[in-house]
Amino acid sequence: MSEENQNIHEDEAPVSELDIVTAVPEPATPDATTPAAEPAVKPEPSVTQPQVIIQKEKGFAHYVGFAIIFVLCVCFYFAPGIALTYAINLVPGVTLVGMTSWIISAIFSLVVWLIFKLKIKGFKKSFYFYIGSCVLVLAILIAAEILTEQTNVFADIFAMLAGGLI
Repeated sequence: MSEENQNIHEDEAPVSELDIVTAVPEPATPDATTPAAEPAVKPEPSVTQPQVIIQKEKGFAHYVGFAIIFVLCVCFYFAPGIALTYAINLVPGVTLVGMTSWIISAIFSLVVWLIFKLKIKGFKKSFYFYIGSCVLVLAILIAAEILTEQTNVFADIFAMLAGGLI
């Protein structure tokens, strides 16, 4: 008899306590005739805590820095026109100062951009080439400032744009 009991138990897999505890019953599939039950657990309403936003006042230096960055961006964008206006202003007998120099610089810059726009198809691509020309002109002006004996190129350009005589 003992052999028969051993043969029966050899066919079955051994069951441990861990297998019994971790066994999860499969959920029953609802029939079409039984109504769907509402979940018994309702979610708790979320509690929001008040948020405190601390905003520092901007000082005078913030606005001065913003104004300087704005002026430098405008000057960079009009760099080709400003360089042409400065070159014209170096001609003896020609004096372009103040508002006249800004207007002529803007017109020259617009003409340079328009040339790029007409020669290069696409607004975005022509804009990139124009910005490239602005960088090139700025590099030429820096090289002229460093390599020539006239070391006040940017001071002369600033004086021309501000309305002072060179």
